[in-house]
Amino acid sequence: MSELTLLVLRLAFLLVLWGFIFIVVFALRTDLFGQRVRRQVGSDQITSGLRGEKPSMAGEQRLVAAGDLNSPTPANALPNNSAPAATALTATRLVIVTGPKSGLELSLEQEPLTIGRATESGLVIRDDYTSTHHARLMLLNDSWVIQDLDSTNGTFLDGTRVSVPTHVPLNTPVKIGSTSFELRR
Repeated sequence: MSELTLLVLRLAFLLVLWGFIFIVVFALRTDLFGQRVRRQVGSDQITSGLRGEKPSMAGEQRLVAAGDLNSPTPANALPNNSAPAATALTATRLVIVTGPKSGLELSLEQEPLTIGRATESGLVIRDDYTSTHHARLMLLNDSWVIQDLDSTNGTFLDGTRVSVPTHVPLNTPVKIGSTSFELRR
């Protein structure tokens, strides 16, 4: 073989080797830190309501599309015979009913509660069916709302998958992975 061919083969092998190393490092980073969280369309409007600000017009249209603004829940999210919505005054604690942390009670504050496998989550649930940043429980217009954060396996409110921020009634099970919890007085 000529020296030029040998040099080209060495450089090609070096490029393939470095490509493999970058792929391995990226896969390890994803496994250790999770995938990047994408900002959802309309999430600014939802969180701005928590600070007492009026949501933008786009946010209002999004909520109207999900259901009537005056109704306690988005359209078709809950059956008509559901319990009253959990408000800041009525729901004071979160109780885990099933799962590895069954019996655990958390006091609900005015701040949003993030739920997932990440250590910085307010409620850490370590199981194979929970995403790193799975869901957010937040106070919106004085009532508790559950929002799925594009989790792989979904968040379920009384057996129905949550696709839009949905009001949570008192004593209604919310299932994330193998863990279920309820908001109680």
